[in-house]
Amino acid sequence: MFLAKDTFKTVIASTPLISIDLVINNDKGEFLLGKRINKPAKGYWFVPGGRVYKNETLEQALTRVSKVELGACLELNCFNFQGVYQHFYQESVFESGISTHYVVLAYSATVSKVVLNTDQHEAYDWFSVDCILEKKDVNQYTKDYFRGR
Repeated sequence: MFLAKDTFKTVIASTPLISIDLVINNDKGEFLLGKRINKPAKGYWFVPGGRVYKNETLEQALTRVSKVELGACLELNCFNFQGVYQHFYQESVFESGISTHYVVLAYSATVSKVVLNTDQHEAYDWFSVDCILEKKDVNQYTKDYFRGR
């Protein structure tokens, strides 16, 4: 469910957003990241993901987000729950002065084939954990998913 721009702006300015991040690996042990084209985290490599819509169950959100982001309609039983994370940004998709706060539910899965969405990312690539943790242009919140692996 898409919100009108003014409504979404008020929501971002007033409340945390609930989102799902997908920590996707392939059979080579590499992980999928996309280089974001939108704020927040514009220009950084980030895991695929999306927000949970009102009146959408987590199962429905996982299926929708996996289809939109990966081109593969994955169900809850394909994922392992990785944990709850918080992301705080001083910016938002809107003009400056509005911060963004996400409460993120991270789920991991192994996927052999993806058809990638270019609405949110200018490029996609597969990276090793070491590379993710070393690269300066991988977002700090993405790195949190891989610390201790």
